[in-house]
Amino acid sequence: MTNKSKSKPQQFALALEPDETRRPELDTDERALIQRAIACLEAHYHVRKEALTSPDETRDYLKLRLAGVPYEVFAILLLDNRHRVLQYRELFRGTIDGASVHPREVVREAMRWNAAAVILAHNHPSGVAEPSQADLRITQQLKDALSLIEVRVLDHIVIGEGAGTSLAERGLL
Repeated sequence: MTNKSKSKPQQFALALEPDETRRPELDTDERALIQRAIACLEAHYHVRKEALTSPDETRDYLKLRLAGVPYEVFAILLLDNRHRVLQYRELFRGTIDGASVHPREVVREAMRWNAAAVILAHNHPSGVAEPSQADLRITQQLKDALSLIEVRVLDHIVIGEGAGTSLAERGLL
């Protein structure tokens, strides 16, 4: 056995396949446009450390990341104490109608980035952005688990076709 104590921290986020596999219905130009838009938003939010100040801004960002993916992806936006974006991480991948989300891994990622708050997000490949009972249960489980390490859950956004659904806006947090 070798000592690996000085190695890099383990990466828990998904290694995602190229966008042509994630969104096969888009042509090369459309995928390139989406990648440029994401890069622009990330440069704005990561370099200048802007805060996401509304569910609409957050939905727009997450929609670029998650809309049209043919399987469910669960992601988190990790935020500092002023709600500036530290990192966007896709943690779990599922099937066409669900993904297994493990609170332990979400807590680990929040601690790894020293997050003060998080915004949870996932997509519904069906296109219907209505939160399910399972979505509400995992949101409460994650909120409870993260509260133990004093990380606030600001929202859980479900992305589908059209506008996504904010659980905070609906008073479900």
